[in-house]
Amino acid sequence: MSYNLLKGKRGIVFGALNEQSIAWKVVERAVEEGAEVVLTNTPVALRIGATQKLADQCGTIVVPADATSVEDLQNLVDKTLEYFGGKIDFVLHSVGMSPNVRKNFPYSALDYNNFSKTIDISALSFHKLLQVLYEKDAMAEYGSVVALSYIAAQRTVEGYSDMAEAKAMLESIARSFGAVYGREHKVRVNTVSQSPTLTTAGQGIAGMSDMYAFTEEMSPLGNASAEECADYIVTLFSDLTRKVTMQNLYHDGGYSSMGISASVIEAFKKGRE
Repeated sequence: MSYNLLKGKRGIVFGALNEQSIAWKVVERAVEEGAEVVLTNTPVALRIGATQKLADQCGTIVVPADATSVEDLQNLVDKTLEYFGGKIDFVLHSVGMSPNVRKNFPYSALDYNNFSKTIDISALSFHKLLQVLYEKDAMAEYGSVVALSYIAAQRTVEGYSDMAEAKAMLESIARSFGAVYGREHKVRVNTVSQSPTLTTAGQGIAGMSDMYAFTEEMSPLGNASAEECADYIVTLFSDLTRKVTMQNLYHDGGYSSMGISASVIEAFKKGRE
């Protein structure tokens, strides 16, 4: 159901790789709610993914950009402003990757060159994006920038490795840049801490299926799907949340407030028996 929450609004979405991606679902929901969207991803992701298919579906353009490259981000913002003929109302940063996780380096033996790449791709890219938007005065008043995070920024999730540090930095950047952007340009900056989600990237994490099953049992409302995350993000792009900024917002069915659940205790007891 459409409520026209984003009628007349225009935005950029990073990371819509394929139909499993949260970013893909966000694009579909944003367009349903009346928005125009420019899509972007790395050149490699554009070659292996289906981003152009989504762009054709939405009647829009794709601008290749490596989110770690300030030059690429500047080109992306310039082309978006030109395409829209005006300022940007919302941006989704759905960017994250750890070479250490991909190569199965244990946390106690991380490759530090890989670690630096994890931080650059998954966190510093967010600061670079915000800085480019800020310097170009590209965002409309009460515009909204959202980045995707995960509870491993606050709690240890074994197997998530150095992505935990990246997500913690990501959330800190949202607070620090959000203070400046809100005061000077009335732009909102938030992160959404999503449930484990069976995206292409998510399924690449070791033990993801077991973690997904555990959090499903722990969460009073169950895991939040990619589609439900898109619904939530659309509200953060809308005027209904004009005074929400510098927040890390949990979208996880209540998991982040749980200690232990009766169903998990029962499963543990049966396993011991």
